[in-house]
Amino acid sequence: MRRALAAAVAVLCAVLLAGCGVLPLPTVTTTPDTDGVSAALRPYYGQRLVWKDCGGGFRCTTATAPEDWADPGGARISLALIQRPASGKRLGTLFTNPGGPGVSGVDFLRGAASTFYDKDLLDHYDLVAWDPRGVGASAPVDCYGTRQLDGFLFDDPDLPEGSSALRTDVEDGAKAFGRACLDRSGDRLAHVGTADTIQDLDMLRAAAGESKLDYFGFSYGTYIGALYADRFGPRVGRMVLDGAVDPSLSTFQESLANTKAFGAALRAYLRNCLSASSCPFRGDDVDGAIARIADLLLELRATPMRAKDGRAVNSAVLRTAIDASLYDEQSWPVLSEAIDALLRGRPDAVQALADAYVDRGRSGYTSNLFEAIYAVNCLDKPVTTDRATLEAQGEQLDAADPLRAADNTNDLGDAVCGNWPVKPEGAPKRVTAKGAPPIVVLGTTGDPATPYAWAQSLAGQLPGGVLLSLRGEGHTAYRNQVPCINDRVDRFFVDGTLPRAVTCG
Repeated sequence: MRRALAAAVAVLCAVLLAGCGVLPLPTVTTTPDTDGVSAALRPYYGQRLVWKDCGGGFRCTTATAPEDWADPGGARISLALIQRPASGKRLGTLFTNPGGPGVSGVDFLRGAASTFYDKDLLDHYDLVAWDPRGVGASAPVDCYGTRQLDGFLFDDPDLPEGSSALRTDVEDGAKAFGRACLDRSGDRLAHVGTADTIQDLDMLRAAAGESKLDYFGFSYGTYIGALYADRFGPRVGRMVLDGAVDPSLSTFQESLANTKAFGAALRAYLRNCLSASSCPFRGDDVDGAIARIADLLLELRATPMRAKDGRAVNSAVLRTAIDASLYDEQSWPVLSEAIDALLRGRPDAVQALADAYVDRGRSGYTSNLFEAIYAVNCLDKPVTTDRATLEAQGEQLDAADPLRAADNTNDLGDAVCGNWPVKPEGAPKRVTAKGAPPIVVLGTTGDPATPYAWAQSLAGQLPGGVLLSLRGEGHTAYRNQVPCINDRVDRFFVDGTLPRAVTCG
């Protein structure tokens, strides 16, 4: 659930701009807000954040949290934070999370602050992001080295659907991954779920000196926000959730909705592609183009191509490249060019798209995104391992997947979480957010990663929830810079004007 390609470009821009002359920022120390905090938690809620210049117009700091909030006197971890100070009349601190789970908030804000957030927010708020526990520089989950992670993410056995050989291969791989995560991450693997993260966020709010949490969450960041509001409703200030996750859904319900939404996004991409003379599927209609993609996936499973660096470009790599490109309509022409090159025997562009999605650079992985995403998700919700149930669910996924002819794992469920070495601590639940003020929810009708129905559902669960809808394609709404959406969001944050429900675009 992330805007991976745009985020990768944003981080690259930050690197290119790092050499620009920016005067160092003075060190700032916060005065924490500890009203109503228990004695056991006061050492954490009462800590002072010492913000120091870390280049590019940002300040950075770390905060200390207990590894296990149920045992605050036990082991401790460090959380990494970054701040972009308000450039005008300051209203307070606006916490933000870009999604994931597994995306570094520190890297995202450093790369995207000036291009992603509107001037009104930059003028009036100290924007603060953090690496949630288990992610980036905050007690990161560690499972595999580069070659092992390549194999785990992209190995694609040419075995028939429903065969015991395929089931054994997938489940053995899932068990090995889970064991490696436990061996290399230790006890913290049991404490990286969203329940712990929202407690961290409440502590960070207090340490920043804020009595209320102002928060802007995207994608999985909306799940953080919704669960925070559900537990700490009276402490919510102004909150906007864009690209909403529905907390009431099971893991399978999420997978089924995602499969349908990505299928719809694939059809939207192909309709757009077929309108251009350069489309690699020219001469076909949408159904014909889907059939050609399925055939290509099957061919690559049987006989992978080789990228220039020697890595296999198989059906898993192509499927990842396709899904990654459906997050952002601006990536569609890039996908078309990559597939056209693949059909001409040059697979490197497809490999590059897949690499961008999983944060893989030339020398290895640049983040622990796809280790953290499993660690968090497997703690947040249970999954079934019942064979009859999995087969029935597989039939539903097959019916929803336009590329089902090339997918041989729909009946295997979430094998990783089904074999995870730590028991889940969370469960699907409808949120009530008792005591919270109205919360604004954004949804995009063609969002493949967080389907529009999830935004509708979340807005309905929240007391006084307001839904702002964007007709269009791609993941999340605010990034599209549509005034009809962004002006309402900015006014809500800056002067508290609660918008009415509206559909834009």
